[in-house]
Amino acid sequence: MWIEILLLAELARGPRHGYELRREIEATTGHALSNNSLYPRLRRFVESAAVRRRAEEHAGTPPRHVYSITGVGRELLHDMLAALPQDTTDNGRQFTARVMNFDWLTTEEQLRILDAQERILDRKRAHVAGLSPSRAGSWSRRVLDYGVARLDADRAWVTVLRAEVEAARAADGVGRAEDDG
Repeated sequence: MWIEILLLAELARGPRHGYELRREIEATTGHALSNNSLYPRLRRFVESAAVRRRAEEHAGTPPRHVYSITGVGRELLHDMLAALPQDTTDNGRQFTARVMNFDWLTTEEQLRILDAQERILDRKRAHVAGLSPSRAGSWSRRVLDYGVARLDADRAWVTVLRAEVEAARAADGVGRAEDDG
């Protein structure tokens, strides 16, 4: 779902053709995005009326398709950002795609996502830390310790994000203004 979130969020910034979408997502995430990942999703968005597609003619070349988000697409983007599916929330890409687009969410929705991520990281850390004693002295122990350290770093980052969200709420006196974005 992280690709869908990023596609709709990029289109919410303005109309783009497929290559521009791919390039922008790769530039902001560092993850390569293949045409096989991009175009089937765009086709599904067009079929569901979340995205509009129009042909842009260019002399001497085939027409390029330009995609733009619709009102339905904006609602879908918000719903995808705010949703907390238990089976995917712990996916790092899912979480970072949501954080990258926190501007679309209210403060309460942002905090709910951070709460869920904290619970997931705490559960994973307890699991991985519980494995370590059985691997004392081995290379496996080093890998498990590294995993715990990474989870601790992720948890610390979520704590920083929470402080930033709460500071913004205190400065604004409310969550994101409903007429923004």
